[in-house]
Amino acid sequence: MGTASQDLRSVRNTVTLVLILLCLGWSARPCGAGGRAAAENAVLSVSLDPGAGTLSVVDKRTGQRWQQQALAQGKTSDVVCRGRTIGATWQDARTGLRVQMSLDVDESRPEFTVALSAPGNMKSSLRYLHPFVTETGTYLIVPMNEGISYPVEDAAVETRKLIAYGGHGICMPFWGVTDGRCGHMAIIETPDDASIWITRLDKKLCVVPEWDPQMGAFGYARQLRYVFFDRGGHVAMCKRYRAYAQEAGLFKTLQEKRRENPDVDLLIGAVNVWYWEKDAFAMLRELQAKGIDRILWSNRQNPDVIQAMNQTRGVLTSRYDIYQDLMDPNIVKTQLRSVHSDWTQDAWPDDIMLDEKGDWRKGWQVRGKDGQMYPCAVLCDKQALKYAAQRVPAELKTHPYRCRFIDTTTASPWRECYDPDHLMTRSDSRHGKMELLRYMSQDMHLVTGSETGHDAAVPFVHYFEGMLSLGPYRVPDAGRQMQKIWDEVPERVAQFQLGHQYRLPLWELVYHDCVVAQWYWGDYNNKLPALWTKRDLFNSLYGTPPMFMFTRAFWEQNQDRFARSYRDTCTVARAVGYAEMTDHRFLTPDRSVQQTSFANNVVVTVNFGDKPFRLPDGTELAPLSQRVTGNVEP
Repeated sequence: MGTASQDLRSVRNTVTLVLILLCLGWSARPCGAGGRAAAENAVLSVSLDPGAGTLSVVDKRTGQRWQQQALAQGKTSDVVCRGRTIGATWQDARTGLRVQMSLDVDESRPEFTVALSAPGNMKSSLRYLHPFVTETGTYLIVPMNEGISYPVEDAAVETRKLIAYGGHGICMPFWGVTDGRCGHMAIIETPDDASIWITRLDKKLCVVPEWDPQMGAFGYARQLRYVFFDRGGHVAMCKRYRAYAQEAGLFKTLQEKRRENPDVDLLIGAVNVWYWEKDAFAMLRELQAKGIDRILWSNRQNPDVIQAMNQTRGVLTSRYDIYQDLMDPNIVKTQLRSVHSDWTQDAWPDDIMLDEKGDWRKGWQVRGKDGQMYPCAVLCDKQALKYAAQRVPAELKTHPYRCRFIDTTTASPWRECYDPDHLMTRSDSRHGKMELLRYMSQDMHLVTGSETGHDAAVPFVHYFEGMLSLGPYRVPDAGRQMQKIWDEVPERVAQFQLGHQYRLPLWELVYHDCVVAQWYWGDYNNKLPALWTKRDLFNSLYGTPPMFMFTRAFWEQNQDRFARSYRDTCTVARAVGYAEMTDHRFLTPDRSVQQTSFANNVVVTVNFGDKPFRLPDGTELAPLSQRVTGNVEP
């Protein structure tokens, strides 16, 4: 579905670029005043400075100019223009690549695309085009997991590379810059081998697109789309990307998915519960007795418990599964006390992933009897479906789960495999991962979730564990010490993970009505009790359900707090679960009071601050509280 559309688009982009360059060859001459090449439409004017190789863009609606600054070392030549198209050659000093560039201004919209093509080998990533200069008072808009904004002058923000081909990067392939009203965004239309590099120019944050090699070469034509806004800020960017996702075949709503599988409705407004002790059904009854009546029960159970849960109103039964890790049998024999029941051990050695040197790729590490850490091998994504087909149908005959959580599939990057029996590009890897998720949700008819999340999987899954949790800002070792409760709040967690000045619901503005977003299982609502209320407020504001992980002892000490968390969040999540998030706005300059609106006329206002806020109708919103209006039933 989405994968086929992206593959077809890559081919189309390559053909288009070749045709454009052939046309440019008929008129290989500089154009524009002073040798500058220019192209424009009614709303946008774009020019290329052949000396610096930088672009300058003027938005005719506002008169605002966006100017690039040279960052990469290289030389521009062969600058030509024809109609709304500019062509040039970039000789990149870092990689040695000779890159053909074709820029095409849209016929009427404030947009242009840039296609890049280069022959030959490519040993390192290409950082090109140059970044647009950012101004004090503007923000970077970055779809890292749920979404974040960075003040460009904020010295506390680390520079970093974020891949576009895996959940621990950017989960939607775009970025933007805005002052809250005007701005621009770039959509990476060929994201399978692309990244963004967040860096600084003149002490201000900016973004450079980075193109990674495909099997040691530049490969197919790479393409960016730049879009300019005279109003709307981050919301306008998300709505433009939503339209792009629909055109690209990445879009499928929960309503459509529910028609295919009615069990999807059990997910909407359900708290995700991870409970590890043996009295599962008794605990389920206690939860429901406290009013926590819609539950995604995520931990695996015996057949009789699954049957009983399936017969209990409001319960969706699920279990953890994984198609990535397996261990060298020699290490199992000499160093491990046990083997994870979901490792695909039969895949050793024929179906594991090899790198360009022929070595097996290293994955999750486990501690051996000698105290040392030993890495798992990684199952080739091309081979994963084979093992799922062996495991899942047989198990469902005795264990009637209605849901399945597939760990790592959308969290781990698309990878290349150099085994000659199953060679795999990153695009092939993506396709294999999506086939695995499609098999679970469509062939096995299971409500399906995966880790962290990426929009390539939107047509195939129903929820993501981890989308709400910003990967770099979780507590240390969150993936291993899931049950540890943190009484002390790490500064980075408070500032960024739960920082209302930084966070944005970018994912919800694009895909709220398509996929349910949840916290990570090492970063759930009750993980840091001091921030529990703030997490609940984010859930309500975003229209998403909470996640609880607890022991019996913690439950018995906090039953009323769990019940309040559920009421405050799941009532809203149920009411808006199938609705598009249409708007998100800041009601105070310090961003402490925020408001979201949904297509079914539900409006959520949250005060994250320490002072009361008076709403236009005179209602006073107390600190750390929420107000919900519209058709929301308790």
